[in-house]
Amino acid sequence: MIHLTAIIGSGAKIGRGVEIGPHTIISGAVSIGDGSIIGANVVIEGEVAVGRENRIGHGTVIGSEPQDLSFSPATRSRVEIGAKNVIREHCTIHRGTAEDSATKIGDENFLMVGAHVGHNCEIGNKVIIANNCLLGGYVSVADGAFLGGGCLFHQFMRVGRLAITQGASGFGKDIPPFLVAAEHNYVFGLNTVGLRRAGFSSAQRDEIKRAFKLIYLSGLNTRQALEKSKELEWTDLGREFFRFIGDAIGKRGICPLKRSGGRGGPPEPPPGD
Repeated sequence: MIHLTAIIGSGAKIGRGVEIGPHTIISGAVSIGDGSIIGANVVIEGEVAVGRENRIGHGTVIGSEPQDLSFSPATRSRVEIGAKNVIREHCTIHRGTAEDSATKIGDENFLMVGAHVGHNCEIGNKVIIANNCLLGGYVSVADGAFLGGGCLFHQFMRVGRLAITQGASGFGKDIPPFLVAAEHNYVFGLNTVGLRRAGFSSAQRDEIKRAFKLIYLSGLNTRQALEKSKELEWTDLGREFFRFIGDAIGKRGICPLKRSGGRGGPPEPPPGD
């Protein structure tokens, strides 16, 4: 199922049942897992591991040099992609910028048309990255997050688990898990609909709400609120929320709360279960 016009380098390893479209170029130490489908005019180069049953759309480029002025072409780095991802047309995924480093994408993610994943980003599982999102180097996106179309993410920032961002927004501070973020570095509250769809019980949602109120609505600063949290009882969800925020102190910090509903209010989660 390899088109006659595709060019496959001698060092590439192609799994069983792989389809490769016309004018696609696969060169270097590339491995493609069983059952993957690669469209037309795709370029996969350098050291790239693509897992099983991925779908890679037309015109996508994976494994090319990072957009880093300090990068040396002699640097050996790579891209690692898990299983069952959908990577649509004209996405770009760059390899790591430091020696022996990697850009990593997990399993069952959906990257829509024109998404850019910069060097050394780490994308978890079941993440949705909508059209024309731009992720700078070393951005981390945790499981189940939804990044709205046209959003910008500054290098080294983090997006927490099951967070959602409104389209055409920009972020340079960390977005804590389970929250709705929009505009320029603001959060608006809990991603309640997304939490329900993810199967979170009423008690679990209440705990996250309680943790959110302590950080954002208690009148304490972030360090004081984290200290106060140590005096209270929490399950793993609360501890996850506070751990994320603690890790942001002294680094990029977290997005502050905006209580007015700018730009028509916070975004709705995507449809689905």
